[in-house]
Amino acid sequence: MTVINIIWLIFPIYFVAYYGANFVLNLVAAVSVIRYSRNRGSDVLQLLYTKFEPPVSIIVPAFNEEACINSTVHSLMQISYSEFEVIVVNDGSTDKTLEVLVEEFGLKPFPEVNRIQVKSAPVRNIYRSSRYPNLSVIDKENGGKADSSNAGINASIYPLFCVVDADSILGRNSLETVVEPFVTDPTTVASGGTIRIVNGCQVSDGYLVKVGLPTNPLALFQVVEYLRAFLFGRIGWASMNALILISGAFGLFRKSAVVEIGGFRTDTVGEDMELVIRLHRHFLNKGEPYNIAYVPEPICWTEAPGDLRTLKNQRLRWQRGLSESLTKNMGLLFSRRGGVAGWLAMPFYIVFEWLGPIIEVSGYLFTFIGVYTGLITVEAMWSFFIVAMGFGVFLSISTFLLEEIAFHIYPNFRHLFVLTIFAIIENLGYRQLNSLWRLWGLLLWAFGSKPQWGKMKRKATWQVKGE
Repeated sequence: MTVINIIWLIFPIYFVAYYGANFVLNLVAAVSVIRYSRNRGSDVLQLLYTKFEPPVSIIVPAFNEEACINSTVHSLMQISYSEFEVIVVNDGSTDKTLEVLVEEFGLKPFPEVNRIQVKSAPVRNIYRSSRYPNLSVIDKENGGKADSSNAGINASIYPLFCVVDADSILGRNSLETVVEPFVTDPTTVASGGTIRIVNGCQVSDGYLVKVGLPTNPLALFQVVEYLRAFLFGRIGWASMNALILISGAFGLFRKSAVVEIGGFRTDTVGEDMELVIRLHRHFLNKGEPYNIAYVPEPICWTEAPGDLRTLKNQRLRWQRGLSESLTKNMGLLFSRRGGVAGWLAMPFYIVFEWLGPIIEVSGYLFTFIGVYTGLITVEAMWSFFIVAMGFGVFLSISTFLLEEIAFHIYPNFRHLFVLTIFAIIENLGYRQLNSLWRLWGLLLWAFGSKPQWGKMKRKATWQVKGE
């Protein structure tokens, strides 16, 4: 048996295992989403009217975010939550991020003791808003997002904190939604929620007023990706208390638990995933009950890259962050106290998300070589491709249907039709391009290339002025 025949044998087995595992996750997630949608509203409404929800510190790391930082802060200040503070951490920006904040919110230097609970780069100054008593801005030396998050933790005064990307838009009830697991289950140490793409939507004065789809094809592909990843994948793992990734765009954490494990690590670009895996390891090793929760409802909207260069840099970062997060926490894999996270979630992410690009790209390459040399028939190649694409489209369409049944975010038939079309054509180049980028990111990590955060082009074209 030749190498090409072996690869051709592994390739279909990999795809069958991949889609089979995702199908099971989809079934588990569907049950959770339907149950959640039936009970949705009762616990949140109770929180809204009792006003006994725990206070929250909102931390916003910002580096060169002058295009959208004011909109983000305005959005946060409109949240309908009884007690919260907003801490913007200017991570040594080289643009006018600090200046636009000072002008927009009337910031004044405020002498405040910086409580060192976790390590961070030196703080230059702390500002308080003359217009919003619960808004403060930390100006610090550049240290990266994780370091800025740690600085925000040090400045926070409340028992729960969330880290929000500077380009994120929250709904008015986002905090009530994501804090609910902390109220119903005292063992909850982290909670995440569904992230959606804001491109194509309308935002007025920092508040989402109209949901729409982007016209940019790259952004549309990402809408499909986000729906599939958040609505099924993460909900499925969370239902088994095995969620090992809460998006850095928005996640809520119990501060005491995060401080106990030393805060965010600054030696990885995937600090959000690494922190969640470390929380699993910490509490599993201690034998203490804990819960890492996930709410299916959309709670955060974020800007997606609209050009290939920016998207490539994002995917390189994601794959490097995944590599760092998994390898730094291999002690969880198949450990005696690993639970579902160590025995199912970690193997899934290692095989399909971390090493998957090697198998996929090798499979594509050797398939074409096999067809060229006559070892694989053209009919066999197309048969496999059509079946694999069919499984992928089925998973995507089932996601759209469940989203429509449960949340009605895209009730317009045209929206669902466009998403379905892009779920089909993403298999004709976009998926393969993503696999190449992921393989590239894996190789950069493997050969010790210095991590580069890259520059995200924030266009904020979805913003409109309020009347």
